[in-house]
Amino acid sequence: MTIRYRVDLSEVERIELQTLLRGGRHAARTLKRAQILLAVDAGMPDETMAQSLGVGGSTVYRTKRRFVEGNLDKALHEEPRPGATRKLSAQEEALLVATACARPPEGRARWTVELLAGEIVRLTEHESLSRETVRRRLAENELKPWREKMWCVPKVDGEYVARMEDVLDLYAEPPDPKYPVVCLEYPVVCLDESPVQLIGEVREPIAAAPGQIERVDYEYRRCGTVNLFVAVDAHRPWRKVSVTQKRTAQDYAERLRELVDVDDPDATCIRVVQDNLSTHTPGALYEAFPAPEAHRILERLEFHYTPKHASWLNMVEIGVLKGQCLDRRIDHPEELAREIAAWQRRRNAAGARVKWMFTTEKARAKMGRAYPKPAAKLDQPANQS
Repeated sequence: MTIRYRVDLSEVERIELQTLLRGGRHAARTLKRAQILLAVDAGMPDETMAQSLGVGGSTVYRTKRRFVEGNLDKALHEEPRPGATRKLSAQEEALLVATACARPPEGRARWTVELLAGEIVRLTEHESLSRETVRRRLAENELKPWREKMWCVPKVDGEYVARMEDVLDLYAEPPDPKYPVVCLEYPVVCLDESPVQLIGEVREPIAAAPGQIERVDYEYRRCGTVNLFVAVDAHRPWRKVSVTQKRTAQDYAERLRELVDVDDPDATCIRVVQDNLSTHTPGALYEAFPAPEAHRILERLEFHYTPKHASWLNMVEIGVLKGQCLDRRIDHPEELAREIAAWQRRRNAAGARVKWMFTTEKARAKMGRAYPKPAAKLDQPANQS
């Protein structure tokens, strides 16, 4: 004899189910059961409800039975299923974690799931251990011993902070529309360089067609390297990329002379933001040109250096350039220069600028703990003698 279960929801239970269905992330089974309970409470026949909700009659019956014999929570959620016993004990799982965090075997660069399974079999009394068992235990402990991440933590000392705030203050200078000549007389130009490898095709690529993407042979031909000098104005939509064969101090000095005589000939002083590469020094000008010429160029320049290991402070667009223009195979320096010049013209004409959001105030708020602590606080000025 089939027992007929009657569902009568209280107002509180009805509101709880409606709230559950309106929002939040929940299991699909839980949402179906909530819909079943509300439909039964509204008087909908079981067959009609099962058909409209896309569930079987047994699901409707079990949901009603759990509610009547238990409560709302038991009707919505299943009891934990026993499942199989874990193959690794707590001590053996701790041994697996410790092994994964230790050095890999001799001759191997890093641990793999198979290596770890074999090592645990060797260290314990298990005759075998599946790859999936090891993977699940590692996932529970958020361990991926086959991966590594490179990082560089700078030493945040007084020199680091001074250079960082110096550069950030330059970027924060607002371009005053009342005095537009200031940006032209004292421009802030970010200068950096990057090597680019010239790569040619061994076989002709197959062009894209409807229903088929472009196909490129995995084999390629190395055609040497060139260097890019990228200059970006921090306050104007202007950038310029120069292609050189090398990246010597002579090339750096030539780029500075071009910046002074060609790019900003009317500027009173060009403030150059650059990194700490060994060639980025005023001495490079004296090594490349006679002393009067080097002195003439230096009179128009003012250098501002980013902190060590803080190239992110240099507002250059090397990443944008590589993503928009150089993410392909180019084998000739002339073609590379031609493509870069086209990218440069379009970007300058579009008025594209870097919207720098990180300021000195934000740096002090976010990096305050890393700032060096003064040795002593001077609450009062020194007594005048």
